[in-house]
Amino acid sequence: MSTEPGPAENTEEPADAVAAGPGEPGADTAVPGAVEPAGEAAQEDAAGASGPVSEAEAELAAQRIERERIERRKAERKGPVEAGGKLSGTAADLLAAVRAVESGERPSAAVLAAPVPESAAGRGSAPGPHRSAAEAAPVRRPRPAPEPTSGVPAGPAPETVLTVRRVLADGGAPEALAPQVAALLGEGAEQALRADPWQLLRVAQVRPEQADGFARALLGAECRADDERRGRALTVRLLEQAATAGHTALELERLTAELGRRGVPDPDAAVQIALAESEALAFEDALEDPGTPAPRADGPAPDAEAAAEEDAERRPVRILVGLERYALAEESLADGLARLVGSVPKQGGSAPEWEEAASAARGGAAELIRAVAGHGLVLHTGGEAALAEPAALLSAAGRLGLRAWTASPGALGRARFAALVERAGGTAVEPVAPVVTVDGLLTGAEGPGRDADGALDLDLLVVSDAPQLDVEAAALLTESLPDGARLVLAGDPAVLWSAGAGRVFADLLAARVCPQIASRVPDPGPLGELVSGIGIGELNQVEAPGKEVVVVPVRDAGEAVHRAVQLVVDSVPRAIGVPAEDTQVITPGHGGAVGTRALNAALKERLNPGPGRFGGFDPGDRVVHSPVPGRVVPGRVERADADGLHLSCADGSVVVPKERVELCVRHGWALTAHQAVGGRWPAVVVVLPGDAAQVLSRPWVYTAFGRAERHLSVVHGVEEALPRAVAEIPARPRTTRLPVLLAPQPAESD
Repeated sequence: MSTEPGPAENTEEPADAVAAGPGEPGADTAVPGAVEPAGEAAQEDAAGASGPVSEAEAELAAQRIERERIERRKAERKGPVEAGGKLSGTAADLLAAVRAVESGERPSAAVLAAPVPESAAGRGSAPGPHRSAAEAAPVRRPRPAPEPTSGVPAGPAPETVLTVRRVLADGGAPEALAPQVAALLGEGAEQALRADPWQLLRVAQVRPEQADGFARALLGAECRADDERRGRALTVRLLEQAATAGHTALELERLTAELGRRGVPDPDAAVQIALAESEALAFEDALEDPGTPAPRADGPAPDAEAAAEEDAERRPVRILVGLERYALAEESLADGLARLVGSVPKQGGSAPEWEEAASAARGGAAELIRAVAGHGLVLHTGGEAALAEPAALLSAAGRLGLRAWTASPGALGRARFAALVERAGGTAVEPVAPVVTVDGLLTGAEGPGRDADGALDLDLLVVSDAPQLDVEAAALLTESLPDGARLVLAGDPAVLWSAGAGRVFADLLAARVCPQIASRVPDPGPLGELVSGIGIGELNQVEAPGKEVVVVPVRDAGEAVHRAVQLVVDSVPRAIGVPAEDTQVITPGHGGAVGTRALNAALKERLNPGPGRFGGFDPGDRVVHSPVPGRVVPGRVERADADGLHLSCADGSVVVPKERVELCVRHGWALTAHQAVGGRWPAVVVVLPGDAAQVLSRPWVYTAFGRAERHLSVVHGVEEALPRAVAEIPARPRTTRLPVLLAPQPAESD
């Protein structure tokens, strides 16, 4: 079978050795006059990345004042290696550098040069929270609630953009980058760029060689490959790419190797300088205990103190380096989860009343209600049909007098769960709808608001689509819950992980620090059978008497686009009875001959033709709005005027300024699987062109196929790559610290 491969950008996941994970499902990375990254960061997607942070991110930034408390509590923990005292060699060198940074000095010792042990698969200790119950339930300090946001960040000041344009022109860089650079670097952007031209690497689509050329134009003979500013900027860039790929930190050995491949003469020094400048943080995590030494054959066993010292020296560690925002978020999340696990939840009803509520429910819903009755943190897993169980919990909690709410990471998931709750008869939380988005809940734009202490004014929070919860959002949620509140994280562990950094749900499932309720309710019909098989690595042929599943083979990219459009516009409405506006197209990436751009252009021509008078958009166009990376809100174009592009979205009316349209608005007839996760449509057309084989995985196929409610058409051009991906390619691993932070800490021997 012949195929027509598209450009390398036709992937949703970066191919970079560090940033090997899901790309950002936001707007296009293309910037006029700039070259999109290839190879090093093949598919960084900069939707909203150049604008100011959201209020949720601003709230996380405000938590940095708690760093002293976090560090103090870390120092109080007991462990086999105390303050690096049992370390030697390169590990001790790095810890000495970290101490120097914390004391305000500039470290002089070289960072690790020897290999760092690989992370162990798990820990041998018994499951449990990493703090005692008494320590895990501190008195909550008052904190102000964040202000609601309009959903569209304000742009940089025009005068700032103008000065940045001048310095970009002086350095030979595209002036079109000025708004992004000004937003990233702030009011003093011009001075910052002239003092450190490699700051241009903060713009995701600028490649290192382009930043080097910019630096040469500004610095002249002073521009050198060993310039510490270059090494520091590349270090931060690699860590940012890793976060885009889902990692909250990188192993030091891996980071220095990547710096070496990018032409940094002294990678260890580059990392050391980044630590000294507080651009990054370093951590030493103990790994799995290698086990008890074998008895000595030449004499008696050593005394207990000597044995403890020897065990501490033998325990392997890994040195991780990460950006401060993710490090603090993971520490804060671990603290918040330990507080929930160790606290006594507010009753809201007597034990007999909880049992009565459980007895009135069926199957997994009864198990879930019983688990929530006595625990502050509960995990619930299952497919689409299993969502009925947390919906039943929500209804029962309302009858028991608890202020119960549900939050979804995205607008698509909110709409889906709200419809489910409505079909189930609603809850006692009236007249306000109990289903909100996570961002709306945190900012106060949706939900119950906050109490006098700054905590969310609720007793029970159910988070649906929990695998989409990244570490920053999860940290904000747990920190915002009042003492005695219950948190239920519910979701399908087989879907794609979050667009943001971390793998919170998977890490918690592996840690086993709280009850886990696995639903036994299967998804019904041929579609349910197909998707369930994919979840266990089997791509089965299913009987589909009602044309629930149709496979359409294609030979090349042009035929794939033609057949996809034909299905949406003609075949599915005629044969299945689902109109085009209720059919969603899903494809692996944005670029290439069969990416979202090509498919959306073809679908627009058939469904809403027009000249694209405002940035390629016309009234009536189906779009998705990404106000910040990782958040996708579906909508339609209403009109355009001097204020910007007016959208009617699931979150209400939104006006996107003209300079932001290219960055955060896409046509929405065709989406990537990451953009579609959380949503369900009556009919779905999944397009798999020949060049998609390299990015397919079991979670991708499971997620894309699982978006269909009544009908699934597969435009199939990848031949044997599809069953091979389902059977052999699991989710790409992510490096996170949460498992170590959640693990119990061994007591120090006397």
